[in-house]
Amino acid sequence: MQDKSYMPRGIATTTLDVLNPERSVIVDMIMVQFLSAILVLTAIILFKGGQLPASSMSYYVVGLFGSVLALTGVYARIVR
Repeated sequence: MQDKSYMPRGIATTTLDVLNPERSVIVDMIMVQFLSAILVLTAIILFKGGQLPASSMSYYVVGLFGSVLALTGVYARIVR
Protein backbone atom coordinates (compact mmCIF):
# COMPACT_ATOMS: atom_id res chain seq x y z
CA MET A 1 0.00 0.00 0.00
CA GLN A 2 1.29 3.47 -0.84
CA ASP A 3 1.83 6.25 1.64
CA LYS A 4 -1.19 8.59 1.64
CA SER A 5 0.79 11.81 2.20
CA TYR A 6 0.06 14.96 0.27
CA MET A 7 3.67 15.77 -0.51
CA PRO A 8 6.36 13.42 -1.81
CA ARG A 9 9.15 12.70 0.64
CA GLY A 10 11.84 14.29 -1.59
CA ILE A 11 10.02 17.61 -1.80
CA ALA A 12 9.37 17.58 1.94
CA THR A 13 13.04 16.97 2.69
CA THR A 14 14.15 19.71 0.30
CA THR A 15 11.67 22.15 1.83
CA LEU A 16 12.95 21.43 5.33
CA ASP A 17 16.55 21.91 4.18
CA VAL A 18 15.71 25.31 2.66
CA LEU A 19 13.57 26.58 5.54
CA ASN A 20 15.86 25.32 8.34
CA PRO A 21 19.41 25.99 7.16
CA GLU A 22 22.39 24.89 9.17
CA ARG A 23 24.38 27.47 11.06
CA SER A 24 27.19 27.54 8.49
CA VAL A 25 24.77 28.64 5.76
CA ILE A 26 23.60 31.57 7.86
CA VAL A 27 27.19 32.61 8.56
CA ASP A 28 27.94 32.39 4.85
CA MET A 29 24.98 34.65 4.07
CA ILE A 30 26.22 37.20 6.62
CA MET A 31 29.69 37.12 5.07
CA VAL A 32 28.23 37.67 1.59
CA GLN A 33 26.38 40.74 2.87
CA PHE A 34 29.58 42.20 4.30
CA LEU A 35 31.48 41.44 1.09
CA SER A 36 28.82 43.16 -1.00
CA ALA A 37 28.88 46.20 1.31
CA ILE A 38 32.66 46.39 0.93
CA LEU A 39 32.43 46.19 -2.85
CA VAL A 40 29.68 48.82 -3.10
CA LEU A 41 31.41 51.26 -0.75
CA THR A 42 34.72 50.79 -2.58
CA ALA A 43 33.05 51.44 -5.94
CA ILE A 44 31.37 54.59 -4.61
CA ILE A 45 34.64 55.89 -3.21
CA LEU A 46 36.60 55.11 -6.38
CA PHE A 47 34.14 56.35 -8.98
CA LYS A 48 32.32 59.19 -7.20
CA GLY A 49 34.93 60.20 -4.62
CA GLY A 50 35.90 63.41 -6.38
CA GLN A 51 32.32 64.64 -6.57
CA LEU A 52 31.31 63.90 -2.96
CA PRO A 53 31.58 66.44 -0.13
CA ALA A 54 34.04 65.64 2.66
CA SER A 55 31.32 64.77 5.17
CA SER A 56 29.76 62.13 2.90
CA MET A 57 33.16 60.74 1.99
CA SER A 58 34.04 60.31 5.65
CA TYR A 59 30.83 58.35 6.22
CA TYR A 60 31.65 56.05 3.31
CA VAL A 61 35.20 55.49 4.55
CA VAL A 62 33.98 54.75 8.09
CA GLY A 63 31.40 52.33 6.65
CA LEU A 64 34.09 50.64 4.57
CA PHE A 65 36.41 50.16 7.54
CA GLY A 66 33.52 49.01 9.72
CA SER A 67 32.50 46.42 7.15
CA VAL A 68 36.07 45.16 6.84
CA LEU A 69 36.37 44.86 10.62
CA ALA A 70 33.03 43.05 10.89
CA LEU A 71 33.98 40.64 8.11
CA THR A 72 37.32 40.00 9.82
CA GLY A 73 35.51 39.26 13.09
CA VAL A 74 33.13 36.81 11.44
CA TYR A 75 35.99 35.08 9.61
CA ALA A 76 38.04 34.86 12.82
CA ARG A 77 35.17 33.06 14.56
CA ILE A 78 34.78 30.64 11.67
CA VAL A 79 38.47 29.70 11.69
CA ARG A 80 38.47 28.80 15.40
